Amino acid sequence: MDPFVLALWAVRLALLALVWLFLFAVARVLMRDVRRAAAEPGAELGRLVVVASPDREPPVGAAFPVDAVTTIGRDLASTVVIADAFASTEHAVITYRGRAWFIEDRGSTNGTYVNGSLVDGVVPLAVGDEIQVGRVRLRLERGRR
Repeated sequence: MDPFVLALWAVRLALLALVWLFLFAVARVLMRDVRRAAAEPGAELGRLVVVASPDREPPVGAAFPVDAVTTIGRDLASTVVIADAFASTEHAVITYRGRAWFIEDRGSTNGTYVNGSLVDGVVPLAVGDEIQVGRVRLRLERGRR
């Protein structure tokens, strides 16, 4: 074989080996980060604690973690499932924007209440506020770390 062709093949193989080494290093770093994230429990932004529940579903004292977007309703796909005849399928949504909590009624039949006041539009929430969905009352608390 011609020495030039042989040198060209050697350069190609060396570049291919460098690309594979780079991809292996990236995959190793990503896997290490994924394992570290899985080992550390995520900090909750907040949580909803059941204060009153006439039908005992959910039971009084039950706590639900609250994420950046948390849905409340009778639908099983809701983040917080309320098994109350007076709660709508998609009753309300709680969002965390910036450093503040907000709640919005999703057109429920019986309305959503915060500290006894009917929610109209998007209303800010504070830690310690009581939310009433149907006949179930929930209190917003700080998340556990």
